[in-house]
Amino acid sequence: MARDPAFVLRYLAEVEELAEDVLAARQQIVELDMKRNRNREALRALQKDPEPEGQAMVCFGDMFIQLPKAQTREMLRQDQEHLDEEISSLRKELRVKVNRLYEAQGKPELKGFHLNPMSSEEMKLINRILQG
Repeated sequence: MARDPAFVLRYLAEVEELAEDVLAARQQIVELDMKRNRNREALRALQKDPEPEGQAMVCFGDMFIQLPKAQTREMLRQDQEHLDEEISSLRKELRVKVNRLYEAQGKPELKGFHLNPMSSEEMKLINRILQG
């Protein structure tokens, strides 16, 4: 059974586009995670500082600005929250994109891919039940 070359070309282009979307989302998650780790390191350095008050040098783009440490900590915390939200939304979108890619390739949907991690409250309840 011969296939129409135009159909095959459209199919391959669609699969390639879906694969590019998946790779781009994964790369964006990696970059945001690296930024989140750098922020976490900066927060930890501010916590370990023997002089809790005073000024801290903060890099914005290609320049350094001296800001109060309390303001710097708050900015980093807000940025961490924003990054956490963005990473979680990208991971949810990635699941959908991967499923679309598998569907376009004619593969079955990944099993267990829609699982979500348990929250700390759920873990505490399970541990409490297991301990009796």
